[in-house]
Amino acid sequence: MKDDHQLQNMRHSLAHLLAAATEELYLDAKPTIGPAIENGFYYDFEFTTPPSENDLSKIEKKMREIIKSWKEFTHKEISEKEAREHFKQNPYKLELIDEIISKGEKITFYTVGEFTDLCRGGHIENPAKDIPPSSWKLSRIAGAYWRGDEKNKMLTRIYGLSFESKEALEEYEKQIEEAKKRDHKKLGRELDLFTFSELVGGGLPLWTPKGTILRDLLDNFVWELRKAHGYERVDIPHITKKELYEKSGHWDKFKEELFHIKTREGHDFVMKPMNCPHHTQIYARRAWSYRELPQRYASTTKVYRDEQSGELGGLSRVRAITQDDAHVFCRQSHVKDEVKKIYDIVSTFYAAFGIPLHLRLSIWDPKHPEKYLGTKEMWKTAVDSLENLLHELGQKDFDWGIGEAAFYGPKIDFLGRDSIGRQWQVATIQLDMNMPERFDLSCINEKGEKEQIVMIHAAIMGSIERFLSVLIEHYAGVFPLWLSPVQVKVIPVRENHNDYAEEIFEALKKEGIRVEFDSENENLGKKVRKTKVEKIPYWVVIGDKEVEAKMVTLESRDKGNLGQLPIEEVIKRLSTEILGKK
Repeated sequence: MKDDHQLQNMRHSLAHLLAAATEELYLDAKPTIGPAIENGFYYDFEFTTPPSENDLSKIEKKMREIIKSWKEFTHKEISEKEAREHFKQNPYKLELIDEIISKGEKITFYTVGEFTDLCRGGHIENPAKDIPPSSWKLSRIAGAYWRGDEKNKMLTRIYGLSFESKEALEEYEKQIEEAKKRDHKKLGRELDLFTFSELVGGGLPLWTPKGTILRDLLDNFVWELRKAHGYERVDIPHITKKELYEKSGHWDKFKEELFHIKTREGHDFVMKPMNCPHHTQIYARRAWSYRELPQRYASTTKVYRDEQSGELGGLSRVRAITQDDAHVFCRQSHVKDEVKKIYDIVSTFYAAFGIPLHLRLSIWDPKHPEKYLGTKEMWKTAVDSLENLLHELGQKDFDWGIGEAAFYGPKIDFLGRDSIGRQWQVATIQLDMNMPERFDLSCINEKGEKEQIVMIHAAIMGSIERFLSVLIEHYAGVFPLWLSPVQVKVIPVRENHNDYAEEIFEALKKEGIRVEFDSENENLGKKVRKTKVEKIPYWVVIGDKEVEAKMVTLESRDKGNLGQLPIEEVIKRLSTEILGKK
């Protein structure tokens, strides 16, 4: 495949092919929408009796029959009356037609073979010739609410995979199989890191002691990096009056995604979905001299978003989101140095996990200025600042994300690649000139005049929940020593070794090493197997020889038996490894 654009067109064409085959096989099927997506395509249908996974081969077979006659996509603009007549039996298409009319857009139909669909375009010219038959397949069936709204009818979504070649498809399928073994929902349960409760609610994870250790270790790591660059901690409440978000501009954009609270006195409050407007009010508490800038505020705190039930998934998509958020309030002349500091923090943090980073400069879509705050000139200044900075940092091959900016400013997005090759958006640096203007944030400059400042938003993990979902799968639960909730397990061979084993346990604990004592009355083999299942990095075995020699036998999850050692040497060895974050 020549490029991503052509691959997207191929996936879009296959979505149409899926709809055509399904309509032929299921006369009652009502096709709704079918876009190209990452790794493939899907189409949503309403059925009287939905097909099952066992029916995928039948649908795919029909697709392969039909595509032989698909030589060319043709399109035409049609009237609203014609469109409504064509889809008079399909309420979903009629709703889409209503939407197109309300936006003042043209209605276009695309036809290929015997199939016609409502579509804006973007197809392969000759599907029969240009879509390699071994590069795609149907993959699974799922439920999906119409327009993603749980108040709407549940539809049937049929997914397909599509790549530029047979080899790329096979490579992706291998990756999927490996991903299943690494699924953070499965490993989180097996390693006792987090849980969910129906009584608490979907998307609201509950963290166990071991999971909380992981969260705290990561947050402390970020804080130590920030503290070294002059950040100060602040704290903010979990709720606010809606007026704060009306002034910031978030209300018009996100009011439907917020949890609303009505007080006894009739005031409207919301659970905070982000922290930046609160931080502006900490800055706004008094007047600042230019000599006192930058002001750097950091706060790890939860935010809340009313995600749809059907979109929730483990830690990847939740309603309670812990953000390691920070905001820098500074002059325009400070932006370069402050962004470089954040860049250094991000680079150091992700290097500790062996996650390589690629950058994307996410900017506004000038064709749709109504989606963003601020003027064209303001956006140009902000985008130029970040682009020039990336070049200074030696970043020449970053991507451009048109339309991917925050609604208030452009951002540098860091894309991390995990150990099985998947790419995730992780950290972000956002340059904001709009919110300081809306809140009238300023400093007194050298001339004694009021000067508007700028605001830099920085998240290193972004969402701790989402980052941990990535990290658990990146390591397959086999965390390095410094990050492991339990670093060492002390295993006495028999009960008569417990007293000495207890001494060893206390010695490790005293040095701040996270250690467990296995006092169960079981044989050594079973104890060791359990330790390996728990993926604990080290364990010390204590039997007759160890008690007699006042030594321990140290075993490693990764390196095997390391021999008999005095406990002082074990502590020194482990402490060095922990300090080096290995």
